[in-house]
Amino acid sequence: MAKIIVADDDSGIAELIKFTFENEGHNVKVFRNGLDAYEAVLKEMPDLVILDVMMPKMNGYEVCEKLKGVSSTRLIPVIILTSQSQTKDKLTGLKLGADDYITKPFDSLELLARAEGIINRYSETRAVNPLTGLPGNVSIEKEVSARIGAGKKFAVLWIDLDNFKSYNDNYGFEKGDVIIKQTAKFIIDAVHQLGTSEDMIGHVGGDDFIVVTEISSAENICKEIIKHFDENIASNYSEEDRTRGYIVSKDRLGKVQAFPIMSISIGIVSNEIRNFIHYAQLAETAAEVKAVAKGIPKSSYFKDRRKD
Repeated sequence: MAKIIVADDDSGIAELIKFTFENEGHNVKVFRNGLDAYEAVLKEMPDLVILDVMMPKMNGYEVCEKLKGVSSTRLIPVIILTSQSQTKDKLTGLKLGADDYITKPFDSLELLARAEGIINRYSETRAVNPLTGLPGNVSIEKEVSARIGAGKKFAVLWIDLDNFKSYNDNYGFEKGDVIIKQTAKFIIDAVHQLGTSEDMIGHVGGDDFIVVTEISSAENICKEIIKHFDENIASNYSEEDRTRGYIVSKDRLGKVQAFPIMSISIGIVSNEIRNFIHYAQLAETAAEVKAVAKGIPKSSYFKDRRKD
């Protein structure tokens, strides 16, 4: 089952697409304008976006261009759907990064077949985390290695949750998944607000995330992530646990302990004053720096200031 976002101001066409895809077991959300669809993509991280061109607030080309211009959504497949059949209109969509272009009127079953083909191809080639839809380890390593190879100056934020395991053990994996998705949203929002279109957001796995950004933006992004995380995380606990400020759970050795409300720790590593030869070296350093941040008994970040 795929998550699909459809944007078309023609309610008849939108409902036809929704019916066709849901009949095959897919999860479809429909929007009547480009702006609402774009904002939904940032929150939902769907498997496919189907865009009409002529829409209010933001047209399909504009939505496609914005999605393909940001690392966190660049890999999401986009189908442009329009009544404009001229070659120049098709080229416009494809140049903006659209994965397919279908003209109206169309056969709904053909649209379904082409869409499922795109989804299948991307599921095989994209290294994404299935829970958050963010790029996974393969994509992260490729991005960092490319920057090292190009001699670019950049910073990496290695992000981890504190006391997540105890929460998972007490509240269950479904609620634990909610925490992971919320954290991904806080990170995405912070990067979109304070970073650049070249930044990359990745999900290493579990409760570990990574951001590749400009050195000048790194600390401000950390502060914004911490702010939103601390303002919202307690709402995921019961009133009893919130009131006393901790939960009672067993540690990895089976010993009963009190675990505080979750916090978030971020290690910052950059090649501003030191050089990295390969990704593994940077990842090892980032893990060391993140461990320092985790030693601070609250949400915090710690920046590596060592020279070679």
